[in-house]
Amino acid sequence: MSVNVNRSVADQFYRYKMPRLIAKVEGKGNGIKTVIVNMTDVAKALSRPPTYPTKFFGCELGAQTQFDAKNDRFIVNGSHEANKLQDMLDVFIRKFVLCPECDNPETDLHINPKKQTIGNSCKACGYRGMLDTQHKLCTFILKNPPENEPGSVEKKKDKKNRKKDKENGSGSVEAGNHNDIDAPDAVDGEDDEDWAEETTEEAQRRRMEEISSHAKNLTLSEDLEKTLEERVNIFYNFVKQKREDCAVDAADKEILVEAERLDVMAMGPLILSELLFDENIRDQIKKYKRHFLRFCVNNKKAQKYLLGGFECLVKLHQAQLLPRVPVVLKDLYDADLVEEDVILSWAEKVSKKYVSKELAKEIHARASPFIRWLKEAEEESEGSEVLVRLSPDFTAFPVVYDSSARELKVETVKPNKPDEEEDDFDIDAI
Repeated sequence: MSVNVNRSVADQFYRYKMPRLIAKVEGKGNGIKTVIVNMTDVAKALSRPPTYPTKFFGCELGAQTQFDAKNDRFIVNGSHEANKLQDMLDVFIRKFVLCPECDNPETDLHINPKKQTIGNSCKACGYRGMLDTQHKLCTFILKNPPENEPGSVEKKKDKKNRKKDKENGSGSVEAGNHNDIDAPDAVDGEDDEDWAEETTEEAQRRRMEEISSHAKNLTLSEDLEKTLEERVNIFYNFVKQKREDCAVDAADKEILVEAERLDVMAMGPLILSELLFDENIRDQIKKYKRHFLRFCVNNKKAQKYLLGGFECLVKLHQAQLLPRVPVVLKDLYDADLVEEDVILSWAEKVSKKYVSKELAKEIHARASPFIRWLKEAEEESEGSEVLVRLSPDFTAFPVVYDSSARELKVETVKPNKPDEEEDDFDIDAI
């Protein structure tokens, strides 16, 4: 779900949006830590490196931080709730993102390493000023300026190439008119990276292009004003195009961002299951696990839509998937795509929302061995340990099909045990 970058603005049509921060606590004891799952996406919406807000959290909480940009893991040591971090992010945005004049987030930071200052410029109103460098994060920013983040190499190369062109008299400026270029040459002996140095027409044109690009990332498009059905169709076509372009495997982040932009996060798994799954769903769950996890983690509504998508898939491939309903549900459960309580809630009521009532009943009947196992495992986990292994065909529960009936019959074979051990049940002995 997207929220306003400046959350003090309650206007739902406020055009500057960012994803709501998602935090996941991992580990135990002294090794407990909080992983900010979507920090890269949040930082992108703010036009700041993801290390900045992560480090800010560490400064405010007095905790160590860890960055692994290659694997998109930004970690704050200790256990911290997402709501608390979201409130803390508001403070970061106020201090390091919003313009002090117009309150818009269209700002850039500019580091002067010689003077150890941090400049702030706004593309929306033209404000230019200096940040107060008393906060601990400023020391980190001075040591790790935005130019050191991915993408800065290209910018530096472009700047060097432009400087070469000017020196050689190529491009749009001829050698004889070299003296017409004021700002860049005037500061040539000073700090080459000074944020206020370029005032030429070329520099102004580039700044306008940056404003346009920045606006594309931050602006809430007109698509959000469309109906839910229209937005779902837009999202469907987006994912479908990625699949047709053979780019869907590595597009999990882009797909998530598009779903957030269109505000169809909960329905995402329903669309993905239609486009990414077929009769080979068991292999595809492993292949696209990352795509679905981005939607389903801590989102029970999305998990329910995923189960609905599975029902639709069974309808399309009944011969192949009906016999495998319990084992596919087990795969979804083991992959952490659907939580136990969501599955049990689904099993309690047969719905005709996605398929016919008759097919829904049959799907639930086929799922009964897995549901029964899930309930028994939950009940017995408080007592003795229960060891369970499910074969690809879920043979831990011998299933007998009666050709004269459509209902599933389940026979459980109990091992011979002494009377005093009759209550102990080892499913491996089946």
